[in-house]
Amino acid sequence: MVDFIQSCIERAKIAQAEFETWSQERVDEAVRAIGKAVYDNAEKLSELAVNETGMGLYEDKIQKNQGKPKVVWQKLKGIKSRNIIKYIPEEGLVEIAKPVGVIAAVTPATNPTMTAAQNSMIALKGGNAIIISPHPRAKKSGGEVVNYMREALKAVKAPADLIQILPEPTNEITQTLMKMCDITVAAGGKSIVNAAYSSGKPSFGVGPGNTQCVVDRDVKIHDYIDMVVKGRTYDNGILCTCEQSLIVPTEQLNDVINALVDRDGYYVQGQDIDRFREALFPNNSINPKVIGRPVYEIGKITGIDVPKDKKFIFVISEKYGKEELFSKEKLCSVLNIIAYDKFDEAINIAKTNLLYEGEGHSAVIHSNTKENIEKLSVTLPVSRVVVNQQGSNGLGGALYNGLNPTGTLGCGSWGNNSLSENLWWHHLVNISRLAYVKKDIKIPTDEEIWN
Repeated sequence: MVDFIQSCIERAKIAQAEFETWSQERVDEAVRAIGKAVYDNAEKLSELAVNETGMGLYEDKIQKNQGKPKVVWQKLKGIKSRNIIKYIPEEGLVEIAKPVGVIAAVTPATNPTMTAAQNSMIALKGGNAIIISPHPRAKKSGGEVVNYMREALKAVKAPADLIQILPEPTNEITQTLMKMCDITVAAGGKSIVNAAYSSGKPSFGVGPGNTQCVVDRDVKIHDYIDMVVKGRTYDNGILCTCEQSLIVPTEQLNDVINALVDRDGYYVQGQDIDRFREALFPNNSINPKVIGRPVYEIGKITGIDVPKDKKFIFVISEKYGKEELFSKEKLCSVLNIIAYDKFDEAINIAKTNLLYEGEGHSAVIHSNTKENIEKLSVTLPVSRVVVNQQGSNGLGGALYNGLNPTGTLGCGSWGNNSLSENLWWHHLVNISRLAYVKKDIKIPTDEEIWN
């Protein structure tokens, strides 16, 4: 095992050493090529991922496999990432980007192809090589996306070994890879992220999601409800950015219920709700059988008779935080609704749910009141908030907002992560700083400094 991984790393180092000498234009050509290869083969990759993992929706995975490489390339092209990348004349500084070397990327079963593509694009943008360790449940789809990217590299005369994959991943093999590479990017369960941070090498991991969606009184139901439904049902609800709890004004609650039913939501209530909660969260943790599954199957698993034409399930909760399991991340198309009277109460509900699970991750607010938007954003322990957007698409970066497009969303110290933003190419390079004496600088006296 160690010998195999060592051979992969040696090939990656040879490829990376050559790639490091390339011009910015040739580096960008390689980055574009691998992104376009995934975009062009999105349908095949999506079908393979759904069939192999049993999670998600084919149509939504196509959108992810096309949309993420597209927006990543749109934001990467034209950006200087090699050698001297920035002059700061007023400080007399010059910034120089240098590759970190060989990156280990651990990719999840929930997003096996899109994550591999995005990680590879930003790794190569910084002049690095990358070795992917897919989730064992997604090794075939992971292998296929790497094959497409390797062929794309060959087409632009770049070393194919800039991108490699472990064909038979296990926890032991993955941990060995993380210890032997220069840096690790880990997306997946808590155990693998903790292993990355314990590898002895620099690592970027993620924490659990539990996106809270707060609705202000100054927006109408028809302004946000379709975004919430699409966000909750996107790819059968497996994204960490999918809306989890919808926090609405009390006077809107009945109309929200009607709107959700009109959009093919199944309302679990009465005597069913306790049975549903217990089956959805056996031992206080999400039932792995429901993750990414259609709601009809979720109904069968949890003992609830859900018609086949329903797109999602929703519940109304009077409690929140640790007093209500529906406040947790659900990883399937189940939406929790909580009503509030005053806006400060809405913020408190969202914060309490996040402190229960998902601290440091994300939130959504639908509002047109700057004061309330900023008050929520200052108060909540999250790394990102999007305004009047669909969480599932917007929080991971989009063409319509300024967040970096990624599949790896850091949660900061709240989530025991070293990163509190969306993983991007500049996290995967070392920056050297060349310092000149500032021109026309006047050195202040001690008195001037302290007064």
